[in-house]
Amino acid sequence: MSLNTIKSTKNNSNKRLVKYGLIAVFLLVMIIGLYNVKWNPYYHKTIEKAIPKHNIGTSIIVDKAGKAPAFSIEAAKKYFIDYFNAVWKAVVLGLLLGSLVQVAIPRAWIKRAFGGQGLGSTAAAGAAALPGMMCSCCAAPVAVGLRKRSASVNSAVAFFLGNPVLNPATIIFMGFVLGWNYAIFRVVIGLVMVFGIATFAGKISENEDVDLDVIPDYEDEEDLEVGNIFIRWIKALWQLIIDTIPAYVVVVTILGAIRVWLFPMAGAAWVNSIIGIIILAITGTLFVIPTAAEIPLIQTLLSFGLTSGPAGALLMTLPAVSLPSILIIRRGFSRKVLVSVVAGVAAIGIISGILANFIL
Repeated sequence: MSLNTIKSTKNNSNKRLVKYGLIAVFLLVMIIGLYNVKWNPYYHKTIEKAIPKHNIGTSIIVDKAGKAPAFSIEAAKKYFIDYFNAVWKAVVLGLLLGSLVQVAIPRAWIKRAFGGQGLGSTAAAGAAALPGMMCSCCAAPVAVGLRKRSASVNSAVAFFLGNPVLNPATIIFMGFVLGWNYAIFRVVIGLVMVFGIATFAGKISENEDVDLDVIPDYEDEEDLEVGNIFIRWIKALWQLIIDTIPAYVVVVTILGAIRVWLFPMAGAAWVNSIIGIIILAITGTLFVIPTAAEIPLIQTLLSFGLTSGPAGALLMTLPAVSLPSILIIRRGFSRKVLVSVVAGVAAIGIISGILANFIL
């Protein structure tokens, strides 16, 4: 065996070692992170609050009287602090996973699992979202990372929507707190929302590529020089940070300040009309909440006279997307895809509210 052959064999062996080492790092970060941020806390919340107390806490949007605080700097500050305290760990995890997926997971693997235009890839991405249990803003960096590694539009949208809408923990909380009719309603309409919007987004995108300026600067997954990996990861992480953090700080603060105009008193007559359903569906689509925060909000508003129609609209739209999450994913999707996702969530929210009047 020649010296060149030995060197080539050694280089290939080192590259394989690095390649599978990176995959192991990604899996460790994902499993340890999800256990500490999601799985373990949600398990304890289920057995300590949801089951015995039929309650998972107070709403961060309205007070115990079912009223949002008046517009003020203090209201904006308090909402931002409450929201940040609820989501910061998940945000960090989302940024880590969204950046690591761009350097640790082979592009060919992503394309094989999530690169197709058919229902198979969409379903696989939707199923992959279930263990994440993230809110829309925390799932957004991972969805962007998947797009940069050649996941199809329909798959990335299914992952993005599936995390908050089909969150198993939220559905269990919902069953014990609001009733299993609400939980079943969420699952059925949620499946329609996730796979319907994802399929439509994939159709209108026509397999469009991500802009080259958001793809890491290397050829493919086999190009694995150890010295470049850390730099690539830092670049990917930094891009996600600058796309994510400003959206949080600015938009969350503004929404927190004006929520008194977005969430009217539940006792107002018009709120329980079709006009109320439409307004709350649009509000829910744009507003930002932590994971499962729609449950204590709806529980509070129902106790003050909100009917099942507007409650159904909020049930479906509040977790699905938000203005900050749409701003975060804008680098991975075209404008028409973003518009279709927002419009689809709002439309299904309105239909959900109308159906809820007869079902819930």
